[in-house]
Amino acid sequence: MTSLIERILDIAPIWIYLTVGLLVFVEDAIFVGFVIPGETAAVLGGVAASQGKVEVFAIAAIVVVAAIVGDSCGFEIGKHFGPRLLEMRILDKRREKLTEAQNFLARRGGSAVFLGRFVAFFRAVMPALAGISRMPYPKFLTWNALGGLVWGAGFVTLGFVAGNSWEAVAKTVGRDAALIVVAIVVVALIVWRVRKHRSEKAAA
Repeated sequence: MTSLIERILDIAPIWIYLTVGLLVFVEDAIFVGFVIPGETAAVLGGVAASQGKVEVFAIAAIVVVAAIVGDSCGFEIGKHFGPRLLEMRILDKRREKLTEAQNFLARRGGSAVFLGRFVAFFRAVMPALAGISRMPYPKFLTWNALGGLVWGAGFVTLGFVAGNSWEAVAKTVGRDAALIVVAIVVVALIVWRVRKHRSEKAAA
């Protein structure tokens, strides 16, 4: 794990920008959020920024924009393809959660788009459901942009803080121990995501 993180953090800055942005965008595109770890990508971007590999404001901006644009693509796909999406086999085991997301959107409207960004399953389906429901795009964009800003800045900041801890530990006990600090953050995120996935499957 530490070797993998070290390799990721050692790639050229342009590839860090592109990789982080692409992972966040793809996660936020329609239904891909089940498998693509967007939070982990954002955190690693923040870690890279703390080490001077990339600019922190630049990587934060890329994450935020990728999140907003990814959700906007999901909205347009839902708007134009509608019910076909709901018949996808990938959703067969998640019908109960999907119904919950639809009800949540019906109750909360635009705020559901904002709040859905912080729940893995809702983040994957909410943009498309908003498009299917014919929510006005300006309304969707407002809540989507707000959610993308808070979510993106938050996870990049988390990575930046973790990266600063990495530097502090590196000065005190060496590079290997510092890599363990970063590994713990990444592993914690992965474990959290896996547990969420399992709980969703169990509920289904």
